[in-house]
Amino acid sequence: MLLAALLVPTSAMADEVTAGQFTANNVWMMLCAGLVFIMHLGFATLESGMTRAKNTTNILFKNTFIISIGILTYALVGFNLMYPGEFNGFLGFAGFGIATDEAGLTPAYADGGYTYWTDFLFQAMFAATAATIVSGAVAERIKLGSFMVFATLFVALVYPWVGSWQWGGGWLSEAGFHDFAGSTLVHSVGGWGALVGAWMLGPRIGKYVNGRLSPIPGSNMPLAAVGVFLLWLGWFGFNGGSVLSADPAGTSFVLVTTCLAAAAGAVAAMSSSWFIAGKPDLSMALNGILAGLVGITAGADVVGILDSVVIGGVAGVLVVGSVILFDKIKIDDPVGAISVHLTCGVWGTLAVGLFAPDKSFVTQLMGVAAYGATTVVCAFALFAAIKATLGLRVGEEEEIEGLDYGEHGMHAYDLGLGGGGGFSAVPSGARPAPAVATQLATSEQ
Repeated sequence: MLLAALLVPTSAMADEVTAGQFTANNVWMMLCAGLVFIMHLGFATLESGMTRAKNTTNILFKNTFIISIGILTYALVGFNLMYPGEFNGFLGFAGFGIATDEAGLTPAYADGGYTYWTDFLFQAMFAATAATIVSGAVAERIKLGSFMVFATLFVALVYPWVGSWQWGGGWLSEAGFHDFAGSTLVHSVGGWGALVGAWMLGPRIGKYVNGRLSPIPGSNMPLAAVGVFLLWLGWFGFNGGSVLSADPAGTSFVLVTTCLAAAAGAVAAMSSSWFIAGKPDLSMALNGILAGLVGITAGADVVGILDSVVIGGVAGVLVVGSVILFDKIKIDDPVGAISVHLTCGVWGTLAVGLFAPDKSFVTQLMGVAAYGATTVVCAFALFAAIKATLGLRVGEEEEIEGLDYGEHGMHAYDLGLGGGGGFSAVPSGARPAPAVATQLATSEQ
């Protein structure tokens, strides 16, 4: 509501966009597309840092594939599946490929005054994010080819189809559901897929021994920290670009709520994990930043400044509790992707109904349920079909030795160990386990 009061009503202004505004809108949107692209580097470094060194090449290969196939499939089918124009509100398709006439390069194309190509480029950067979320949760034990098939179909068909229900003007948009930049459409959709994948794969070898948690620490916390700060930087484009114009008031407001929620999430996660474990846990603090960012993404344009701090803070506490819960039920998520993107994505979407006066909590809940049920069914069908044909999980020997050697015949780091022996000889758990994980392992014994 606050942003609505700040923004110029562009629907009535399409013919009045000046040449300067038109240029500014396009430049800002293209800059934001670049910032969202940088987020894929953040995901790659975060995932690499939070997993073991023997799987780093595999992690980086998957992330390289995801953004590449995501852009291509979005151009082929995704954009026109997500934005089909006039359709029945549930499923529509405007045809294969992307093309525009001269009108698509003028302010007449969009009320915000940006071109068709700018629109495609910005939206394409979002498309692969959902599959990247899944990548982290299934890391270190999924077959590379099987993941590539899943990611391709998930990004090409599932993400844009369900996205059309809201951003494409579909039935949830008509019902009044609000998701500004994707707490549900991007993050929860990816989170539901991640949950199904992690559950079907089962935990990594050695994660739960005789019913007890045995922490498997990541290999490179500096790299994980770099990844999180790259993601925080990229979120300025993720949320800021979702204003869909360079309007100074609206854009600056969204950037402030986004940044405050991230900071509040970090502090809340630091405090709650420290209280639980007795020691400060960097991995939880980093996930707290992401939790706050995911939580605010649905309502960054309609909640107040103080509300954004509350939303981010609650997300920071939730992500700590969620990581603990999933470990207790033995859902192995090496990077905490399910807790960050699913748990906090659901919270952020529901928070719109709590903090935005003109939004309905019931409608928000309906949207969460619709996306959850549909994505779970689709992800299960994809994973089940792949499991029945290609198989999902690598063999025990390959998992122990490392996917870098088994899947790629190479390794990420020259540790001076010689040959392939170093893959199993030097586990990445050489550094102390994260405090919360250690506390849990101790308490379960």
